[in-house]
Amino acid sequence: MHETRRAARQRRRRRGLVVGTTTGLAVTGLLVCLVMTMQADPREDAGRAPATAVADAQTGLPPASPDDKPDTASPPAPSTSPSAGAGTPAPSGTTSRTASPTTSAAPSPTSPKRPAATSPLTGRIRPEVTHQGVATVYQAGDGDGACSYGPSGDMMIAAMNTTDYETSKACGAHVLVRAENGASVTVRITNECPLPCAPGQLDLSEQAFAELAPVSTGRIPITWSLVSPDTPGTISIRYKTGSSPYWCGIQAIGHRNPLARLEVRTSGGWRRLARTDYNYFLSPDGSGCGGAIRLTDIHGERLTVDGIALRPEVVQSTRVQFTRH
Repeated sequence: MHETRRAARQRRRRRGLVVGTTTGLAVTGLLVCLVMTMQADPREDAGRAPATAVADAQTGLPPASPDDKPDTASPPAPSTSPSAGAGTPAPSGTTSRTASPTTSAAPSPTSPKRPAATSPLTGRIRPEVTHQGVATVYQAGDGDGACSYGPSGDMMIAAMNTTDYETSKACGAHVLVRAENGASVTVRITNECPLPCAPGQLDLSEQAFAELAPVSTGRIPITWSLVSPDTPGTISIRYKTGSSPYWCGIQAIGHRNPLARLEVRTSGGWRRLARTDYNYFLSPDGSGCGGAIRLTDIHGERLTVDGIALRPEVVQSTRVQFTRH
């Protein structure tokens, strides 16, 4: 009897242990599952980290300003010049008719090196810029040319290619020309050399070319740059034939530095006149004709001239000159 009761009690203890053990294992398994479920996928963390770093880096940068634009300026293209009309000297001839302007998109050896910042008064010919090109030779006759200066007593003159002539902005400029053999000459631009003269090309008078090489050579490589010479004398003013109080053309002669602007004083203030390719500044309605004239060179210096009478084809001295640079 007692033996039967002890056996029964032992069987109950074993069942309790089994149930307890099973229950404990079930609870343990549930806790393990909960812990594993709550942990983040390490692959997701690895994927989020770089995006967070990029986002943090961007928040440290200042916002882009709408005024911050890339520098897209480009050298001015040559413009088509208006006709000079009857009586205007023709451009120079040239012995290098086989030459052709550069058409390649790649940088041309005749292209000048441009400074980082330039005055808005300058054209293609600027201070401290060295141009590369060729020199050819032409018979300059009495020295007259497209700049309409008339006969020249000094034959150290040249015709500028149409691109660098730039609607007569080159007229009166003094340029130092250097040859590969070390010879050099300073010439004044009095004429235009039309196509096929290429950018950078100068057509020199025979007298000027002979300072660099024998005239028979005909064509040589050169470099040239603008200079501000110790020019004797002062600037003169000339009114064009046909000028009157109702229409006039005005020309400046003998300026040391290239001329950027010519203005006349009117009842409404200073008026800037348009420049022609034959180097006169026109007042089509006569405003300011016979009055005060203001001249500005490419360096920004201004000279005001009074007392110039409206007398066509008469060269009148101003007694002023631009500063040497």
